[in-house]
Amino acid sequence: MRVLAALSGGVDSAVAAARAVDAGHDVVGVHMALSRTPAQERTGSRGCCSIEDAGDARRAADVLGIPYYVWDMSERFERTVVADFLAEYAAGRTPNPCVRCNEHVKFAALLDKALALGFDAVCTGHYARVVTHDDGRRELHRAADAAKDQSYVLAVMGPERLARSLFPLGDAPSKAHVRAEAAARGLSVSAKPDSYDICFVADGDTQGFLRDRLGSQPGEVVDETGAVVGSHDGAYAYTVGQRRGLALGRPAPDGRPRYVLSVEPVQRRVVVGPAERLEVARVTADEAVWYGPVPVPGTACTVQVRAHGAPVAARVRAADDGTVTVDVGAGAGGGVGGEGDAGGDGRGLRGVAAGQSLVLYDGTRVVGQGTVRATVSPAGLADARAHA
Repeated sequence: MRVLAALSGGVDSAVAAARAVDAGHDVVGVHMALSRTPAQERTGSRGCCSIEDAGDARRAADVLGIPYYVWDMSERFERTVVADFLAEYAAGRTPNPCVRCNEHVKFAALLDKALALGFDAVCTGHYARVVTHDDGRRELHRAADAAKDQSYVLAVMGPERLARSLFPLGDAPSKAHVRAEAAARGLSVSAKPDSYDICFVADGDTQGFLRDRLGSQPGEVVDETGAVVGSHDGAYAYTVGQRRGLALGRPAPDGRPRYVLSVEPVQRRVVVGPAERLEVARVTADEAVWYGPVPVPGTACTVQVRAHGAPVAARVRAADDGTVTVDVGAGAGGGVGGEGDAGGDGRGLRGVAAGQSLVLYDGTRVVGQGTVRATVSPAGLADARAHA
């Protein structure tokens, strides 16, 4: 196959490209320039896609003996990822920019351009496995290395784009193994630190980035009774479940820690309360993506709402309008943990924010994905059922 290998400048993408070459594919390397300021320097292990990363990607391509190009996708990235990030926070939601980048850039813009140029597939350094059946049907599964698994952020791509994607690191036993392989191949990025946090917030100061872009929007921090317990410079800087950085002027009467329960951007208000108020028994998501037939109502699965969060047992109900509702943990009721259960430990979820990605699994297999729009507490779910 003719394969376009996305080279970020890191060790994972370099080894993935090397494995694609070993597999006999005709490989071409491309580095996506995503920053609107091309001269941006990488800050320690934060960020990616800097001028340094482009140079590292070129050197990796030279070692592998493959052609190398740089494609400027900064405008698309700014418009679909950064703008979405700002709009979601301004609306009181918590987006995952890695999910949006995979959705709009890596497996949309990049893949579409690759196909238009006659390539058969795109290869990346993501940690996830693709299982291909005899009939050609492809499934997205968790990586062999659970600690590095990235199926959560890839789930948004959908089955059509999965059919044109290669993840050669899916069976890698560990990141240490990948680094050792890179060193054995003579790749200079073998010891390069991993990038982390949000790539376009190179200094790691997400609140500062939001404040610079969205401006000062002062408001009140209130408790569950509506009593003012603090102030803020922008509700957009808070997310459901947050504990640190609240700067509350009045402690809770019982002295217990308080967490962000909700963000109300129109009122410029942040509501805080005790940890137990973060418990979630039902999650509704929209824009559902399915990898196969839509599950019948009541299907057992596990769900995950954070990239490295623990999977939780659930029951799923999908609607014709593209929404999906899951009842989790004890709220799932009716036999979770019995026959047909896909795993999980019966716990509920805590601190789920609108805008997060909800991914459904059957064992290691990705069943589907959606974007969280609403949650219901255990008490709220019990009340709803009592009045049903």
